[in-house]
Amino acid sequence: MTGYFIQAFIYLAAAVIMVPLAKKLGLGSVLGYLIAGVIIGPVSGMVGEETITIQHFAEFGVVMMLFLVGLELHPQMLWQMRHRLLGLGGLQVTASAVLLAAIAFLLGQPVSVAVAIGLVFSLSSTAIVLQTFNEKGLTKTEGGHNAFSVLLMQDIAVIPILAFIPVLALPELVSAAQTMQTTVQHHESLSLVAGLPTWAYAGAIFASIAGVVVIGHYLSRPLFHYVANSGLREIFVATALLLVIGIAALMSLVGLSPALGTFLAGVVLANSEFRHELESNIEPFKGLLLGLFFITVGAGINFAVLSEHLLLIITLTLTVMLVKAGVLWALAMLFKIHNSDRWLFALSLSQAGEFGFVLLSYALQNHVIPAATVSLLQLVVALSMFLTPVLFILYDKVILPRYQQRTNQQAYDDIQEQGQVIIAGIGRFGQIVNRLLIANGVHTVVMDLDVNQVESMRRIQVKAYFGDATRPELLHTAGIEQAALLVVAIDDRESARALVHAVKQNHPGVTILARAFDRGHHYELKHAGADVIVSETYHSALDLGARALTCLGFEPALAEQKKQAFWETEKAASEQLYDTWQHGSEGQQYDHDYRKLFIQTEEAIKQAMKSDIADELGHAGKKQ
Repeated sequence: MTGYFIQAFIYLAAAVIMVPLAKKLGLGSVLGYLIAGVIIGPVSGMVGEETITIQHFAEFGVVMMLFLVGLELHPQMLWQMRHRLLGLGGLQVTASAVLLAAIAFLLGQPVSVAVAIGLVFSLSSTAIVLQTFNEKGLTKTEGGHNAFSVLLMQDIAVIPILAFIPVLALPELVSAAQTMQTTVQHHESLSLVAGLPTWAYAGAIFASIAGVVVIGHYLSRPLFHYVANSGLREIFVATALLLVIGIAALMSLVGLSPALGTFLAGVVLANSEFRHELESNIEPFKGLLLGLFFITVGAGINFAVLSEHLLLIITLTLTVMLVKAGVLWALAMLFKIHNSDRWLFALSLSQAGEFGFVLLSYALQNHVIPAATVSLLQLVVALSMFLTPVLFILYDKVILPRYQQRTNQQAYDDIQEQGQVIIAGIGRFGQIVNRLLIANGVHTVVMDLDVNQVESMRRIQVKAYFGDATRPELLHTAGIEQAALLVVAIDDRESARALVHAVKQNHPGVTILARAFDRGHHYELKHAGADVIVSETYHSALDLGARALTCLGFEPALAEQKKQAFWETEKAASEQLYDTWQHGSEGQQYDHDYRKLFIQTEEAIKQAMKSDIADELGHAGKKQ
């Protein structure tokens, strides 16, 4: 028992020390786990052969990952993404697998081994890419959206790949394994289909998959309701684990991949009201087991093999990454991914992924790829993952600045029309304003400083110009002298304030409507001269608050009255708050006065709510 405690301490200590350090250095948590494994394994020798046993246990984290992927796959979302998912993602997996398999065949591998290698290396690292996108704020870029579609398709493709790999088994490897009696454990394991004829085996597989779908759709909800009514969170966690482990066991008993069953169960439960609870309960186990899996991968790297075949491994790694990057670049051109987003898309997905380790182990267990080749290819997968942060650094430091410099040097569009309304900023806020005005026959002139955003609008037939609305000459060509309104929806707070001030000073006859981010920005825009100011989330928050009252049993009309009373009371107090804000230079006295007025405003709102209730009751009494 003491030995288990010591081993657990070593693995956890390595993760606790290395993963935060790796994230701080911009390497990502996955590489932190891999480095931790390398340190406690080949470098220091603190762990040894038990890593293989632990790795088989930790592989259950991949099963949990696919369950969570299935939970995210709403049918409606899949339908909306179908073109990118099947077109972009499907072509990437197919083209990469074919080219890499062809290279493996030319290097002397048998056809079945070459096909398996192509499939293994066609996948990228979901964990590294998505985490890096989140850390660097790249998720919402065009390159980020398309990369997510490809990663989603790759996650789905894992299922048929797992089902297809056993078909590629080499007879000589199977024969050798039987001769050396290395499959004793496999024959001794439990199986419901051992010795069945082909038709019965196929029927058992079909019945198992149908059972997963039926149980997930019809029986899981009553079970979760029953457990949730107990009010014991730990029992709900146990139920979530029971579901995942039970389905994985069922798939293993019929000779299928456990990941297949849990993925199907996740898709079935994607629309369940318990989906978010399941995610929150499974996520910690998935993250911990995946982290443990990556540590064992790092600990299992054979440095003797690496040093013996260093040049070959480096050559294979660069070949894989260049081939995948080339395929991704060609697809980016085909699907019209532009500028720096094309580079982001191609570089971010060029590595091999964490599923590569799983598939290589699976191929070895099913006698598809020889053990010596698997050892080499595992090093190729690990090295490509180690190089991924370097590619992101290359993108950040070299590629992106060049495109930003081109954008800054690019001449602004020649605006050859004038509109009744000029809209500065065509982000999510400005788009809605523009759509409403155009739908009502109002001619607008739209400009934005983000060339990618302008191009995106043009692709959906929305006329927009690349230009800086704070430049007086551009406002002149857009017809600011004749315009009735200027709508300011710029994302930069200071630029928005400066634009309002400049237009109000030089063109006082133009009515300025501005979007504010918060109360402080609201006051800044008002001080600059804006005529109408709308806080970005204020009215939507009021609407949601009124809906909350309705859900709590308030009559819809009464909830609407309360919302209106809240708005009118706060509006009346707003002038006093604004006057206090203007004297912000008085320091502590300003803070004291502002807090005092804000508290008074809250009390006034409460009184307005009480008066509103009294008026409603009096009105109801008169009716009676």
